[in-house]
Amino acid sequence: MPRRTPLRRRLAPAAAALCTTVALAGCGAEVASTAATVGTLQAQQAKQARAQQAQVVDGFKAAQDAGAARAERAAD
Repeated sequence: MPRRTPLRRRLAPAAAALCTTVALAGCGAEVASTAATVGTLQAQQAKQARAQQAQVVDGFKAAQDAGAARAERAAD
């Protein structure tokens, strides 16, 4: 008659695999959450950078217009 292994010994590898899968799934969810947060922050930074760029461009245009006006007055 063949020897039968105890049920605990037969289920141990499956239980270990299940625990590992659950732990990795939890890490995956955390990584996805972190990635979403980083994406949101990068979008906000890009929006702020575009606003700052617009301000700088407006400042250059104003300086250019002021210089052109001074040149016109000096020519008169």
